Amino acid sequence: MTVAETVTVRAAPSAPELISLLDEAAKAATTLRASAVEAVSAKVSSGGKIDASALEREQRAAHGLAWIATYVEALVQIASYARRMDGEGRFGEMESLLVQIGAAEYLSQLSGGVTMSQGETARLHELGVKESDQAAFLTPAVRALMRSSTPESRARVVALIKDSQGNATFGDTGLDETLAAIREEMRRFSDAEIIPHAQGWHLKDEYVPLELIAQMSELGVFSLTLPEEYGGLGLGKEAMCVVSEELSRGYIGVGSLGTRSEIAEELILNGGTDAQKAEWLPRIASGEVLPTAVFTEPNTGSDLASLSTRAVRDGDVYRITGQKTWITHAARADLMTVLARTDPKEKGYRGLSMFLAPKPRGTDENPFPAEGMSGGEIEVLGYRGMKEFEISFDGFAVPAANLLGGVEGQGFKQLMQTFEAARIQTAARAIGVAQSALDLGLRYGMERVQFGKPIIAFPRVSDKLAMMAAEILMARQLTYFAAREKDAGRRCDLEAGMAKLLAARVAWAAADNALQIHGGNGFALEYPVSRVLCDARILSIFEGAAEIQAHVIARRLLEG
Repeated sequence: MTVAETVTVRAAPSAPELISLLDEAAKAATTLRASAVEAVSAKVSSGGKIDASALEREQRAAHGLAWIATYVEALVQIASYARRMDGEGRFGEMESLLVQIGAAEYLSQLSGGVTMSQGETARLHELGVKESDQAAFLTPAVRALMRSSTPESRARVVALIKDSQGNATFGDTGLDETLAAIREEMRRFSDAEIIPHAQGWHLKDEYVPLELIAQMSELGVFSLTLPEEYGGLGLGKEAMCVVSEELSRGYIGVGSLGTRSEIAEELILNGGTDAQKAEWLPRIASGEVLPTAVFTEPNTGSDLASLSTRAVRDGDVYRITGQKTWITHAARADLMTVLARTDPKEKGYRGLSMFLAPKPRGTDENPFPAEGMSGGEIEVLGYRGMKEFEISFDGFAVPAANLLGGVEGQGFKQLMQTFEAARIQTAARAIGVAQSALDLGLRYGMERVQFGKPIIAFPRVSDKLAMMAAEILMARQLTYFAAREKDAGRRCDLEAGMAKLLAARVAWAAADNALQIHGGNGFALEYPVSRVLCDARILSIFEGAAEIQAHVIARRLLEG
């Protein structure tokens, strides 16, 4: 008898019954979301249009709407996942249990309050949702699902997970054979080449070795989504998610190397001239050129309209002057995508332009060996392996031919075209970090003995693991949905933003709980979970802080 066979679930619904409950609950949640949009719209609109000052005044309600809508979309996608898996004969006991646990938690939070952060909860009455609409949400299906996460169901899923050790994920991911094969290849690479070294790189604050980057290039990490004509593999964003997730499961510093290339390739592919595409895309795809994004300034953050770095035409070059900060992998990069203001008369987005700025690779001793450019490293808690820098430009020369697209004033528009893919990939990285936390928490829970038995035998430990696995499955399905929407050529800024918002929170919760399972040992630097906690914390900040992301989601919902 296996461990999994020793735990049973009482009164578990059959697959058809569960799928029916999920579909009905998703409909009820969608109706609730519409009521929430209507309620918040009444607070922030005037004459049928959003009043910016009212939106700022009602920021908590607006952001609460974003979180509630994100949870609803996660429920919609998990219901879709269950139907699809059942139709393919892949909806087994573990999948059923994880879906029940996740749906029960999210429905309960929608009713009682969605956690936006440790000290902030979005409650329906605070958004102005009518009591009658709140009551209508609690349909028999919703109530049944809310009761389906029981001590027995959580214990059972952990028992199944324990018996399925060696799997890359817990619960069928829903991927097709091609993507599943890509995941398996990346998982083997991560297990062999990344995980054994990640903690050492982190503790020593070392770069990811160039030898590893060369191996990643051979595997196609930097050419994944590029068209074949530029040396790419021509795969979609869903494939990008799988690769980013597995590499980040090993070490987020490695998983994020692909993001640098993805952003640069998207910029050039969507906004570059034919000559710029021919010059740079094949070299980025091959790993010959390592790019970095140079957008953020010390006093602007997400407020790109206030960007002040200047680019002035001087014959055959533009000379860039200004300050940039939080530039990832800047010293070792060969190409910078620099956002600068070319029209000083335009104080908003219209005066911004994007440049493809080549630079020599630097070293720790001399990070920026280029005329008109200087800077230094920003020491950070986590997300190491590429290092963060602040940069000062003082007349740094960029060939005029390297103005992206050859036309000034298009920089912000060009950058906006990359946001969907960047946020989908960030969500995938977050899922990888969460999976790493689950792996570490599970292993420690099984190995650590207290009071005569492994601590995983204690419900407060096993419950944490069950919820990690359920939330990872839900965040993963929402992220894959956003990726499929992108691959289909449909606008998906809303879905991408929701995926990033949810996955970042799930990663932090998983890392925090995994460290808690480790107890005092989790606070010791020698244990990898301490690194994973530090790495997880950045995810709700970069690619749009959670507050900015919630604001963007809210505006999209309110604008219809």
